[in-house]
Amino acid sequence: MENKIIKELSKKIRKLRNNENMTLKDMSKKTNLSVSFLSQVERGESSIAITSLKKIADALDVSITDFFEEKHKQKFTRKKDDQQIFKLEGSNTEYIRLSGDFSKRTMETLLVQIAPNEKHGTKFTHPGEEFVYVLEGAIIVNLDGEEVLLKAGESIHYPSEISHYWVNPLNQKSKVLSVLSVTLF
Repeated sequence: MENKIIKELSKKIRKLRNNENMTLKDMSKKTNLSVSFLSQVERGESSIAITSLKKIADALDVSITDFFEEKHKQKFTRKKDDQQIFKLEGSNTEYIRLSGDFSKRTMETLLVQIAPNEKHGTKFTHPGEEFVYVLEGAIIVNLDGEEVLLKAGESIHYPSEISHYWVNPLNQKSKVLSVLSVTLF
């Protein structure tokens, strides 16, 4: 399944890049990603981090959702049957996208399930704000080196420009609701 997703993603990236008459070298300059890495991604030979995918989407002036779904009409609701679990670049973290689909959307809402004793993401920053509410379990949120333990029923809201990552310190899966003021998918 994961291999199929990577192959479909690679085809869409190549198609969008070609539609823009952009070379791999041009894309490399816009994304600060190497030509060889971009080539591997387009051939389906390399997985890709969400931050790299966001750089490619920005270079192509598209939303990340354009890589995962076919264009369709506006959709404001996300029924349970529409909610699909997906993972990124060898991570054990599971995501379920909860946001609607419509043009000029400025928020991303995700259900994030972090495996036991796993780190979620790498220390990174991105534009906007992030709100996190722990539904089950607990997480440690690291904000620029300062750690905050959140248990079920607790939340945190911070500027995403602060370097951050999360850790599930438990021997069970933790589930959080994440709302970002920037669209990723």
